[in-house]
Amino acid sequence: SYDEFKSAFAAAGATQFGSGWAWLVLKGEKLEVRKTANADTPLTEIGVTPLLTMDVWEHAYYLDFQTKRPAYTETFLDKLVNWDFANQNLAAA
Repeated sequence: SYDEFKSAFAAAGATQFGSGWAWLVLKGEKLEVRKTANADTPLTEIGVTPLLTMDVWEHAYYLDFQTKRPAYTETFLDKLVNWDFANQNLAAA
C-alpha cells in the first residue's frame, strides 16, 4: 500500500547514517525501498531500475530543516515527489 511505502521510504531516509540516498527501485517485477551511503547507487546493479530517489545529504535539506531530516522526508513525500517522473521510469523498465 502507499502508506507502507511511505513508512518504509521515510525510514530509509531517516535512518541513513551520514550522507546518502533513499530509493524506490524495481528489481525484476518487485518494488523495493533501499538506502545507500555516500556515492553508492543502484544504477550500477544489473536488473535494478531506480524509479525515485531522495537525497539525504545535508546540503539537500539543512537550510530549510536544519537537523530535522524526518521533517524533510515527510515534506518530500507529501509535497515534492515527482510521480510523473517515477511513472516514466517504471514504464521504461
